[in-house]
Amino acid sequence: MRIIFTIAIVFLVMSCNGVEKPIVRNQSTGHALGTTYNIIYMSNDTIHLDKEIDSVFNAVNNSLSTYIPDSDISKINRRDSTIQVDKMFQDVFLLSKKIYQETNGYFDPTVGSLVNAWGFGPEEKIMMDSVKVDSLLQYVGFDKVSITENNYIVKENPDVYFDFNAIAKGYAIDRIGVMLTEEGITDYLVEVGGELIAKGLNTSKNKAWIVGIDDPQVENGRSLKLKIALENRALASSGNYRKFRIDEETGRKYVHTVDPKTGFTKDSNTLGVTILANDCATADAFATAFMAMDLEDAFMIINENKELEAYIIYLDNKGNTKEFLTSGFKKVVVE
Repeated sequence: MRIIFTIAIVFLVMSCNGVEKPIVRNQSTGHALGTTYNIIYMSNDTIHLDKEIDSVFNAVNNSLSTYIPDSDISKINRRDSTIQVDKMFQDVFLLSKKIYQETNGYFDPTVGSLVNAWGFGPEEKIMMDSVKVDSLLQYVGFDKVSITENNYIVKENPDVYFDFNAIAKGYAIDRIGVMLTEEGITDYLVEVGGELIAKGLNTSKNKAWIVGIDDPQVENGRSLKLKIALENRALASSGNYRKFRIDEETGRKYVHTVDPKTGFTKDSNTLGVTILANDCATADAFATAFMAMDLEDAFMIINENKELEAYIIYLDNKGNTKEFLTSGFKKVVVE
């Protein structure tokens, strides 16, 4: 009887443990980093992580936002050499240095002086000509800056102006992902301003996270170009979707972005770039770099870098819209 009683208890415990708890779809939305965010995280119980999410955004802003006057980066841009930068600044600085080298200088966060001068940054816009561009180019070049063992920033020229906006949003998304993982969340989708990181599955539907990529040629409103299944990957897009000029003689469209090599806004036939990578900061940076360089150079880097998958929409020499997809990107497209 004792044996039968013991077996019954074990069976009862196993039965209780075997009952599957319902999946709860938790969601946090709001505004941060000058845009909107939407974060979905799955769990067995209703949980609220709004405070933790806000804390990550605040930490990123205090370290890396050029729009906050007392952030570390703003102080460094004002020639303050006494700032001992935090872990976030260190991470972004070192990753930027790596991608700067891998893109032959087309990803360059020291381009901030030019970004401001052309009217795309927080500082005052100025009237630009070749003389002024040349005068600002002396402050551009990530090989002109370094970080010491004690985490102080060293500039060859004190007027070098950092602008990490092309990588900081992706990095913030990664940090939110880390926070969710530390909270025990294994299935989540973090979206900030159209950039994403997905982990695990959309367990409420028991399938990968399905996300859309905007059509860069739709000038009014939004229309999806395609959908992809995103699982344990990050996605970032870059493009001057609605900022272009038309050549009066040929009728060809050109989009604009700041070229860190020449200092001028660059005529390009690249409409939009979407990159998949293991982390969103990397995807963010490469997407920006590929908008600044010639298509042939972008294709070469993509083919050499096995971590990246890419989807590029561009115009050929006749103005026709073309698409380039790596084999890995094609595999995640949802028909």
